Amino acid sequence: MRVAMYYNNKDVRLEELPQPQIGDNELLVKVKASGICGSDVLEWYRVKKAPLILGHEITGEIAGVGKGVKGYKTGERVFVSHHVPCNTCCYCLNGNHTVCQTLHTTNYYPGGFAEYIRVPAINVDRGVFLLPDEISFEEGTFIEPLACVLRGQRMIQLKAGQSVLILGAGISGLLHLLAARAQGAGRIMVTDISEYRLKIAKSLGASAAINAKEDIAAITRKLNNGRLSEQVIVCTGAVSAFMQSLQCVDRAGTILCFAATEPGIALPVPVNDFWRNSIKIMHSYGAAPLDITQAIELLKTGALDVKKLITHCLGLAEAARGFQLVAEARECIKVILKP
Repeated sequence: MRVAMYYNNKDVRLEELPQPQIGDNELLVKVKASGICGSDVLEWYRVKKAPLILGHEITGEIAGVGKGVKGYKTGERVFVSHHVPCNTCCYCLNGNHTVCQTLHTTNYYPGGFAEYIRVPAINVDRGVFLLPDEISFEEGTFIEPLACVLRGQRMIQLKAGQSVLILGAGISGLLHLLAARAQGAGRIMVTDISEYRLKIAKSLGASAAINAKEDIAAITRKLNNGRLSEQVIVCTGAVSAFMQSLQCVDRAGTILCFAATEPGIALPVPVNDFWRNSIKIMHSYGAAPLDITQAIELLKTGALDVKKLITHCLGLAEAARGFQLVAEARECIKVILKP
């Protein structure tokens, strides 16, 4: 079968591997669509493990069913989660599934940028979801990133009517915008340095789309009745955005660090000010089965429409171009590979 083998952001090669063979309690899935995630082009993180086959936002059809598998049959349309929790450790039992060691060590083989994947038994048990007819294969590639967004917004207890400032209008920032709108947030402001992305944010319903080079705190006060933002969501790894978040959060507000910086970066948090004003800083990583179920429901009912975010659908042979588009982050939002 064909695979897109990652060596670095500028070197992604179409190669051949044997089609995976499945065992008992496993599934073989023919990949129909696989989204390129922003984390796939974090070269400082990925290149040390290269060469490898990336891709964790997949939809497909079941092509083979191992002995012992119940509830699934050949031909069914599915979304498959790459990471799944154990559901029994102290973290899972306290609702912190995304820090579960099992979740961090599970995956399907060889990766989503391939014609077929083998789904291990543990993923079959708690990571395979039937894809409703209302969701296309392409739209289904948003299930995992949207689930991550929903988990983050639940952690910060985003409420209807609250003001939201989203720093970064890439795919995660725009999904946060759509999810916040769906939950009835009040004024939603979005920043970025790309005018292309700011126009898209505005078209998706942002109250304001602001160039990140401006004085964001001052503009926030002007647009938000003299107040800073109740919820600040950082969706870019740029250190400048993290610094802006410290200046833009209102009293009793929350900063959600949805993105990560490169290793070794420290934030100079004004501890005394944050203590006096009851400001929280939180992080959110990944998604659990509950988040995935909620994401599927939102997409199925049309409460959240992601079709406008799809800018490129490419064949597997064009994987190198897809990676280049995402890494350069110019005039593209969601790039999907279709093996």
